[in-house]
Amino acid sequence: MKRKKILFVCTGNTCRSPMAEALLRDKIKKNKIKWWDVASCGIQADVGGTISPNSKIALSEVGIKVDNFEPKQLTQKRISASTLVICMTANQKQMLEDCGNVACIRDMCGYDIPDPYGYNLQMYRQTRDALSLACDNIIRNYILTYKD
Repeated sequence: MKRKKILFVCTGNTCRSPMAEALLRDKIKKNKIKWWDVASCGIQADVGGTISPNSKIALSEVGIKVDNFEPKQLTQKRISASTLVICMTANQKQMLEDCGNVACIRDMCGYDIPDPYGYNLQMYRQTRDALSLACDNIIRNYILTYKD
């Protein structure tokens, strides 16, 4: 079976999309789901940067390490290599809707994921928890029901 990939997209690839990537990867592993991989990138990525410190802390609180994460720039090649591209907001989806198989968290969960950049750790925890619920929905309603 051919590998499938979900690509999470946010603005800078330092807060939301890396958290979503790490959370979904962890859930895929714990649920022993085969043939699926996860990546993330940013529309205006901070290439050469790192995951935001509060994102790293929020993930570590739920047992997920992201020590080697490096932000990546969104490209058409990354979109084309993905089974599904998931944006954090409906606005981001609108920007990319002509690029391929693009959805947003709101399509799957009914809410956008606001950018926590510049806010306190509590906001990052709320973002992590909202993303965790979104990842559960993605597994239940997309990955487990996916037909080639």
